Amino acid sequence: MNSTTNTNKKIKSTKEKILDAAFELISTYGYKGASVRKIARAVGIRESAIYNHFKNKDEIFKEIMKNLFSSPIDDFFDRKPLLESAKKGRRFLNEYVASFKLVSFDVKNEKFFKIIILELMQNSEVRELFLKYFYQENIKKLSQAFFVMMQEGIIKYSDPMLMAQEFFAPLFYYRLQITLLRMDSKPTNILSTIFEKHVSFFWENIAII
Repeated sequence: MNSTTNTNKKIKSTKEKILDAAFELISTYGYKGASVRKIARAVGIRESAIYNHFKNKDEIFKEIMKNLFSSPIDDFFDRKPLLESAKKGRRFLNEYVASFKLVSFDVKNEKFFKIIILELMQNSEVRELFLKYFYQENIKKLSQAFFVMMQEGIIKYSDPMLMAQEFFAPLFYYRLQITLLRMDSKPTNILSTIFEKHVSFFWENIAII
């Protein structure tokens, strides 16, 4: 193995450590509270060494942002072709909600979500990405799925976009509730079956009997 390969691995390792440290600090203190000095101290390197990998803290944050909305939800529709999987009706919704639930109770994703909550009110870039990837993309794909179900005669005809919004909104509320409970060290087991109950309740109101 040549020295260039070793150097590249070393650079990649250091860069990952910087991102990991920045991620932990931002999830705890927010963007403003996570200074380059704190990040360098957490990694165990000089502050000047940070700039061998990133121009500034903003660039570090943007790199983290690429992963903020990366989750089982994001690639759900890639793994399950919409036109075919939506024909499963209730099973499709159960699988989608199962992915959402997995993310909601995942500890690492919890930190991502905290960053989103912390930054939504003060960072326009986070708001833009949140609306586009977390909300609009999910609503768009869900509305397409409901439209397929309508065409297949599985569910009642209605406005698919509104139906998608009505289905998705409670999921986000449950996700937020889990985070709020954990912040106060309260148990979340009361929400362990709420996702499945949501699908059952929703399906009973839209399915063609």
